Amino acid sequence: MMKPYVILIGSASGIGKSTIAYEISKALGIKYLIETDFIREIVRGIIGSDYAPALHKSSFNAYTTLRDTYNFDSETKLIEAGFEEHATFVIPAIEKVITRSVKDKDSIILEGVHLVPGLINTKQFEDVANVYFFILTADEEAHKERFIQRAMAIKRGGTQLDYFKENRIINEDLIQKANMLNIPVINNKNKDETTKNILRYINEVSEKIFLKHSVDEIDVEREIITKYGGRISDISYYIDEFEEPLTRQVNGYDNEENSENFLDNLEKSPKHKESLKTLYDLSHNIHSHTIYAPDKKSLEKIIKELKEHEFLYDENIIKT
Repeated sequence: MMKPYVILIGSASGIGKSTIAYEISKALGIKYLIETDFIREIVRGIIGSDYAPALHKSSFNAYTTLRDTYNFDSETKLIEAGFEEHATFVIPAIEKVITRSVKDKDSIILEGVHLVPGLINTKQFEDVANVYFFILTADEEAHKERFIQRAMAIKRGGTQLDYFKENRIINEDLIQKANMLNIPVINNKNKDETTKNILRYINEVSEKIFLKHSVDEIDVEREIITKYGGRISDISYYIDEFEEPLTRQVNGYDNEENSENFLDNLEKSPKHKESLKTLYDLSHNIHSHTIYAPDKKSLEKIIKELKEHEFLYDENIIKT
């Protein structure tokens, strides 16, 4: 029997996660879609404001309840601490909801600001469910515009606009935490593109391949991979003196725009490029990637074109 989905979509307030979560639930036919705000209200009914004042504030102004403000060397750190304390009270209940859903073999989507990378323990569910965690973001202008549109639509929301700076700090905090744990961060430019990107992660296939080419040919490699909607999650360098390869995770390389930014930054930083060239030289230009693609056919096209450019390398040569 196929394992159920557990899909978590987090972001700061006003990024658009509710809309995206609804689109994903429609696309995958998942009937259980829960906002963590509802779970928070239940927890508030159990834990009083005298015991947990941060819980009874919003994520963006929970910092106003902290008593040890002198321990924080900046306003940003204070806001982050208040946000984290607020979320910490809700997360155990969120994990209980997931546990019950998985036990009943039901797929579930949860969306909310309380889904904080590093605080919620998703690993406990990986053996019994297909777990996917996403953090959404948006640039400052788009974020503010969505706040205004929502406030006009529901005739409220002015308080969140008053705390827009705090929401931006929470947005950056979530991105930083997600990047540290290799959780996909998706720029929510528009509903259709974001939905497509999330579904790509959920449906994609992968394969580890070995390549051999110079630093100056990275642009060709990346163009081939992104052309078919592919991405890489890691890169390993095989150096003679090392028993194990040097491996690093790759963040942000998930579409053509990010790939172009990487290549542009590489050209603008000769020192960075020279360091990378040294690493390539030490590994005789041999490295490997785990390549992800939207489907098997796209993956086959990526591998075929890499082979046509004579980039593919026989991994058995490395092992002998």
